[in-house]
Parts: sequence; C-alpha cells; structure tokens
Amino acid sequence: MSDDKIQKLKVRRSSRLSGFYRQSPESRRTRLVESRWLEPEDAEACAGLGGFDEACADAMVENVIGLHGLPLGLALNFVVNGQDRLVPMSVEEPSIIAAASYAARLCAEGGGFTVTADEPITTAQVQLLDVPSLAEAETVLRTRAPELLAEANGLLGAMCARGGGARELEVRVLDATTLVVHLHVDTRDAMGANLVNGLAEKMAPRLAALTRSRAGLKILTNLADRRKVYVRTRVPAAALAFEGFPDGQAVRDAILEAHLFAELDPYRAVTHNKGVMNGVDAVLVACGNDWRAVEAGAHAYAARSGVYRPLTSWRKGPEGELEGQLVMPLATSTVGGAARTHPGVRRALKLACVKSAVDLACVAAAAGLATNLSALKALSTEGIQKGHMALHARRVAAEVGAEGELVEIVAERLARERVYRPERAREILAEEVRRKGASR
Repeated sequence: MSDDKIQKLKVRRSSRLSGFYRQSPESRRTRLVESRWLEPEDAEACAGLGGFDEACADAMVENVIGLHGLPLGLALNFVVNGQDRLVPMSVEEPSIIAAASYAARLCAEGGGFTVTADEPITTAQVQLLDVPSLAEAETVLRTRAPELLAEANGLLGAMCARGGGARELEVRVLDATTLVVHLHVDTRDAMGANLVNGLAEKMAPRLAALTRSRAGLKILTNLADRRKVYVRTRVPAAALAFEGFPDGQAVRDAILEAHLFAELDPYRAVTHNKGVMNGVDAVLVACGNDWRAVEAGAHAYAARSGVYRPLTSWRKGPEGELEGQLVMPLATSTVGGAARTHPGVRRALKLACVKSAVDLACVAAAAGLATNLSALKALSTEGIQKGHMALHARRVAAEVGAEGELVEIVAERLARERVYRPERAREILAEEVRRKGASR
C-alpha cells in the first residue's frame, strides 16, 4: 500500500470504537477491517497463534518444547500528536487494557497526548582498568575523540548509510585507577545491542593502548538516558467527574494528593511506577521489544537523584485542568529480532501504524502515562478493586460456559449483585439462555 493511500486512510480512521469491549474477538476483527485499521488477511491471521509456530519459536530462543501464548488486545481512544492510534498490548493482567483505553478517552478531551523523543542513541561502555594517570588518560581520549569517532564509524558502515553512527565519545572517572568510555551511537530503528557491543569490543584495544590501561567489560548500558521520551497531557476537570463522584475538581485534587504520596514515599513510588510500566511493557511485549531492558533503565532513571521518585508528574493547570507529564528513557526497535521472525509482532507494529523506533517509543510512553492516570484516579476515588472485580466477573462468567455477549451480560449481573461465585454465575447464565430462547 502506498504512503499516500495510508495517509488518506488515517484521516478517516478513529480510535474511538464504541462498544468494542462487548464484542467477540471475531466481531472485533471484522470491525477493525470495516474501519480500515486492518487488512482482511491480517485480521484473519490474528486468530489463534497468527502464524507463529514451533519453527519460528525455535529460531528465536533455545531448547524450545512448545509455545506459550499471551492475549493480544487493543487500547482504544488514543490521540498521539493529533493522530488517532490504536495501541496493541500483550499482557496477562486484567484491567490494564481497559484502564489505558479509559484514561486515553479522558486525555482526548484535552487534546490527547503530546509526545517528543530524543534521537535513538544506544550507549556502549568500555571499562578501562589500571589506568596509570587518570588526568593524562582523560586528556588523550578527549583530544583524540574526533579521530576515535571516525574510526568507530568506519566500523559502522551499514548503520552510517542508514543515517546513524557514532555521535559522541564521553569519558567518566569511576575510581582512582578506573575509567569508563561511553560511545554514544545513533542506531536508528534498531535497538542496537549487538551492534554497539561489537563496536565496544573492536574499539577496546585502541582505547586501552591510548590510556596505557587494561580493557575490562565491553557492553551496552540499559540506562538509555540519551534516549528519553517526553509525554504531556491535560484533562479538563469536568471530564474527571463520574457516577458517585460528580465533582471533577474534587477528583482532580484527589489525584494530586495521590501523586504527592508517590513524591514523598519511595515505597509508594515503586508501585506508582509499576502502574506506568503496566502500559509501557504491554506495548513492548506486543511489539516484540526488550521490555526487561526498558524496565531496568526506567527504575534506574527514577532513582537518579539518589532517592527513588515517580516517573510522572501531575499538577493543576492554569485553567483548573489536570496536567500530566512522563519523562523516561525508552529504547525500542522496529527492525531485527522478533520484528523479523515473529509474524504477530509484525502485525502489531502495522496495526499501531508505527513508522520508526522513536515512534514506537512515543506510543508506548503515551500508554504508560495513560495507565498511570487511570490507576491514580481509581485509587483516589472508588478504589482499585472495583475495576478488578468487574473483570473478575467476566472471568467467572467465561469459566461457567458463557460465550459472546452472554459473558458481558452475566458479568454485569454478578458485579451488580456483588456476588462472584461460580454457582451464581451458572444460575444467571441459565436464566439468560432461557430468556434468549423464549424471545426467538
């Protein structure tokens, strides 16, 4: 499909798919085709394991004995930099996708998410041990930096041809006899781990010779603080009101109090940031990215001041609105790895209309800010359990044999009665089946 045609289709597509959660998976796929989010062949391939088989798995990891699946869902209502986006999320925990969709709808009332990102810099570290003179070594490395970067780029021909390459050489002192050299490399749409690890290994002897030292470890860092994403959103206070909590300003203030708790207490900040990563990780898993690396970098970044802090900030805006921001390192990839070998990952990237690694990072970060907002709103008002129990009701309904729209009907009655026993679910299911039969 040409870029012009894709752009024309984007104008007509909306991420607001009313009633989507009530439909069966098959009906949802049909609707995605009808609303031009998916091609028919892609929708068909989403059923089951979607082309992912043991041969694919065996090419990805070691000692494969079978396949282990996770649900693939879509978060709706996202508007990112003025464009409607569907956000693929793969996760085992209920409520995350619903929470992201709900919060995205609130944020859309204020214009959605505005996201910017740094260039896709991946950093290699070369540890230099037994340095005889730190001052001399630092001077030599900084003086020879242009020459060393040119040598590095000579080893990165293919990456340089794609617009990437080594951008900066940084020297850091670790102790009385140890330096670390950072090679900051623009890896474009690749995560770049193998590339920068290989570069570090090839450059290490040269760096050691220049500093009359001994090379130690040569590997990337997952603290990708040269590769940050910045997300902002605003929600009109009136949009925060809901049944039982009609005062949107009071809801806003309760959210701000909940955020202050995370600012003051590392124990709370950890769980607060887990709420951010609920959204980020689910997008990264769906899109075949190294969520473990992103998790490690995010938590290290949260503790960069010496005290573990929240990754997000929330405040009252000049017109009384709720304003939120997320800043975090987020290294992603849209080429190589699972994007090359896993057909489901390729479809998820296509469904999200991801154009680059930076674009994927922007979408994932928007999802993270959304899940954080949803958690804060629930915790500071009705409590987190109400949403969890509603989803628990769906699971109970499915366990007793409800299918299609009956899952939602049975679940709604269980939630209304606040009874979640399988025996009651069976009784309700039997009643609804009789009622449907009598109406035909």
